[in-house]
Amino acid sequence: MTAKGYFITGTDTSVGKTHVALALMSAFKAQGKQVTGMKPVSAGGRETKDGLRNDDAELLMRAASVALPYELINPYAFKPAVAPHIAAQLAGINIDIQHIKHCYRQIASNADIVIVEGAGGWLVPVNDHQTMADAAASLNLPVILVVGMRLGCLNHALLSVESIRSKGMVLTGWVANHISPTMEKSKNNIECLKQLIPSPLLGIIPHNSSVTSRQAAMDLDISLLMKTE
Repeated sequence: MTAKGYFITGTDTSVGKTHVALALMSAFKAQGKQVTGMKPVSAGGRETKDGLRNDDAELLMRAASVALPYELINPYAFKPAVAPHIAAQLAGINIDIQHIKHCYRQIASNADIVIVEGAGGWLVPVNDHQTMADAAASLNLPVILVVGMRLGCLNHALLSVESIRSKGMVLTGWVANHISPTMEKSKNNIECLKQLIPSPLLGIIPHNSSVTSRQAAMDLDISLLMKTE
């Protein structure tokens, strides 16, 4: 089976990449697709009897249509909640993008859709010479950008878009995720980004910590993804 996937990146850390990834998984599952998630690199894990586990990676696992080993879903898991390359250095490990690619291929052979969630923002380093952007490029997946709606998001979003396109990657869509309940003129900011980002707005997720992934999926129009490919 040939899998199709999307790489989820964000304008920063803690902008809702996991929430959007889960919403996308729910939306594709509602279409009858076999869906799995992947978190290639995680920093901020906890010790369990089975080894280090990351909350975001476990959420992706639980939302999947197919049960796969944790080590495939999250091949690089680190305990400190710091930049991935620093966490790897502290653990004496080198993050190998080829290993990430190998794990992705195994996951992809079991699903129709693979939602791959990056760590941090688009250009966060993963080792001394490569960034998360290089990991995305190695998987050759279209990119979905999660824009954390807060003061400064215009600059962060447009810089991310410019970098994604300069890497030769396809930005297939973006999501406006309201992470600040008090952001002023959020509608104006979204309208500005709609004018300046040459990819469709897939949806606007309101600020509400109680919104489930299934409810958030209703705010996303995944049909727009097909129009950009």
